[in-house]
This record gives sequence, structure tokens and C-alpha cells, in this order.
Amino acid sequence: MVSETDLGLDTHPDGPQKVNIPEFSVSEVSSALKRTVEREFGLIRIRGEVSGYRGPVASGHAYFSLKENDTKIDAVCFRGVFSKVRAKLSEGLEVIATGKVTTYAGKSSYQIIIEHIEPAGVGALMQLLEERRKKLTAEGLFDEARKKPIPYLPKVIGVVTSPTGAVIRDILHRLSERFPRHVIVWPVAVQGEKAAAEISAAIRGFNELSEVGPVPRPDVIIVARGGGSIEDLWPFNEEIVVRAAAASTIPLISAVGHETDTTLIDFASDRRAPTPTAAAEMAVPVRSDLMRQVTELAARNQGGLLRTMSQARQRLTDVGRGLPRSHRLLETPRQRLDLASAGLSGSLSLLVQRQRTRFERAGSRLSPLPLQKAAQHQVVRLNDLQHRAMLAARRHVQTLQQRLGEKSKLLEALSHKSTLSRGFALVTSAAGKLVTGRGQVGNGDPLQISFADGDVSAVVTGGSLPPVKSRGKAKPPGQGDLF
Repeated sequence: MVSETDLGLDTHPDGPQKVNIPEFSVSEVSSALKRTVEREFGLIRIRGEVSGYRGPVASGHAYFSLKENDTKIDAVCFRGVFSKVRAKLSEGLEVIATGKVTTYAGKSSYQIIIEHIEPAGVGALMQLLEERRKKLTAEGLFDEARKKPIPYLPKVIGVVTSPTGAVIRDILHRLSERFPRHVIVWPVAVQGEKAAAEISAAIRGFNELSEVGPVPRPDVIIVARGGGSIEDLWPFNEEIVVRAAAASTIPLISAVGHETDTTLIDFASDRRAPTPTAAAEMAVPVRSDLMRQVTELAARNQGGLLRTMSQARQRLTDVGRGLPRSHRLLETPRQRLDLASAGLSGSLSLLVQRQRTRFERAGSRLSPLPLQKAAQHQVVRLNDLQHRAMLAARRHVQTLQQRLGEKSKLLEALSHKSTLSRGFALVTSAAGKLVTGRGQVGNGDPLQISFADGDVSAVVTGGSLPPVKSRGKAKPPGQGDLF
């Protein structure tokens, strides 16, 4: 038993008089406990059932407990970690949580800060898988009506798998044996946290390729992975992968795991292959079988053509036997021709004689008087047409003369001579060029001045010309002299 003396308390009849234990504040004790717990435990894994789960709060964090029998520990899953949880947390679900144990001073309790959480055991994963399958089935992602046919002989095959595993080697080897095709490999991780995002991105990436781009667009996609545990194959059960496979416009073959393994992508794909090698067999036919089939079809086609021709020849022979001989067919027409030829000469002579008689009878009834009247009528008509033509020509000439007079008046009004008649003069240099300003001539330059009634010669001098008495109105101020 620890006595008061051991605790550093001096006894006195009236109570303790002196304390030797160090004094701490509440925050100091909380901090010391926090450091001790975190140093002692560090990163740990705890297995237990989810208890008190109510889903994430408004901030996106989730608060619940991990319970085993009657013992439990508080757990906190912050938003960044909670958004990556692949399993849907629910009350009573057995999980394995990885994180750090720490204390929370506000409640004077300890808790685990979860950094990763996943269902514990195969049973929990299978339960989660079944719930997800029912959900996606209800959405219609697995309907048979959505399935697309696989092309018989694709030109380009896209493969989504790990570039370093045995799967891609098996697929390429099987394709080279059956029917070599152009293969494009989109490398992805096939297990782990990043696998689901990479696989879905690869499926969408193949679908987004242009048919005329530098990288050819696949005619069929193979999503493949080797066998493994349910945890290893879990990325192919993720919703983002299943939805990407269902939304693919390119026919998709899933080849995940062995024949007994089943993942949700198998239900969303257009065809499921039990193994990656079987997927290659589904994608292309055997070239040798195809060549043999083509040869057999060509032989059957040739044989059928020969038989058809032989049957047609036989039918023609049979029909020909029932027809009469050619000379028999021509006997009656030939006889008719001979009889018609014998009577043709006499018939022509008789026809000519009848026509001559009719012509002579008609000629005896003709008279020259109607011809004279017709000629006179034509003469009168010609005179009338001549008169009308002369009148039309005269009117046309008058119209042209009138238009010519109008044009002449306009030309006279626009002529420079009309301007000169109004008192202006036209000044040109000795070379005949028009002078429009003082700066174009110098002292001593000869000029030619044209008036309305004649021309005069002049020479430029340095002085000013004597003022000329104006016969009309005074010159406006500011108007310059001619020189």
C-alpha cells in the first residue's frame, strides 16, 4: 500500500501541509498522454466490426467505432481516406482498419485515425460483390440487349493489361498463330489501389481515339488479367471499371482470371473469355481454316456454275427438238413472195395509168383568170408594204436627227469655247501645255493666250500688268492676277 509519505505528503493533524509532486496543467497531461500512445503503438492494423456507423457528416468525415464482443475503440475516417474506401461501410461489417492510435483531449479518450480500411475475409467481399451486382443489374448495365457483336476479322485489337506479365505474351502468341493482327497495348496496373482508375481510363481512351488519327482506333478491346485471389481481382469489380466497360462503343472481351473466376466486368462486357488465350481465339479466326473455307467455297461455286450451264444446255437441246426445221418455216412466206412479185409489174402500170387520167381531168377544169386576180392582189399588197416601210424609215431618221441635235447642244454647252465666250481665257505654254498657276512659268517664258475671238502671244515679265478697267462688276477681293 502506498502511504501519504511515499507520495511526498507531510501529515499533520489538521491536514497535509506540504506537497512534493510536480504540478501539470490539463493540456500538458493530455499532450504527454498523446505522445506516449502514438510512440507506443505507431501504425497498427485492427480487426473488428463497424459499430455506431451513421455515414459521413457534412464535412465528409466519418465517425464510428470498431467493436469486438464488449470492447470497442473509437475510429475516425477523414474525408480524403473515406472517399477512397472501396467497400460500402455498414453496421456490423467486419473490417480491417490500418491507422495510428492517438488520443482526443476534448473527450479524454483514445481513438484510431484510419488511413486504410477494407472488408475482412472473403465472406465480406462476396457480400459486397453481390450487393454491387444487384445495384448495377437494376440499372440495366448487364442487359443482353446492350451486347455488341464481335467483328469477325478486326484490323486492330486493343489490349488493356499489364505490359510485363505473361498475359500479354500469351495473347500475342495466340494471335500470331491464328491470324496476325495489329495489336495496341494500353499498359495498366491490374491490382492495387491505382488499378481500377487506370483500367477505366484505358477503356475510355481507346474509345476516344479518332478513326483517322495517328494511332488507329481498335475494332475490339480485350481486358485481360491472370488468375488470383478475390482481393487481387477486386479492381475488376469496381464500379468505374464496370461502367466504363458498359459504356464502351467498341466491342469488349473480358478475360480476367481463370475459368472459375467471375468479376463484374464479365457481366458488362460483350463477351467473356475463360482465359486470356481464349480471348485471343475469340477475337480472330484461324487463318488456315479461313483459307481452306474460301477454297472450298470457290470450288463449290465453280461446280455450281458448271452444273447450271450444263442444265441450261440440256434444256436448250430439249426445246430445240420440238421446233420445226428452218426451211419448213420459210416455205410458205417464200411462196407468198413469189406470187406477189409476179403481180407487181402489172399493178404498177395500172396505177400509173389511173393517176394520169385523174391529172388530165383536173387540168381540163383549170382557168387562167384566177391566176391573174391572185397576181393583182399580190401587187397591191406589195405596194402597201413598201409604203409602210418608207413611213417607218422616215420616222426612225427623224428620231435619230432629234437625238443628234440634243447631243450637239450638250457638247456645245460643255465645250471650252463656250467658257471662253463668257470672258475667260485659256493660257498655254510654248509647248502647248495648259498653264493653271503662276508657279508653272518663269520670267521670259512665252505664253499663248486664247480668247473667244482669237489668240495672242505674250511673254512673262517680272512686273505687274497695268490694271484693266472692268466692264462689269468689280473684282472680288482676294482674287489673284493672271500673272
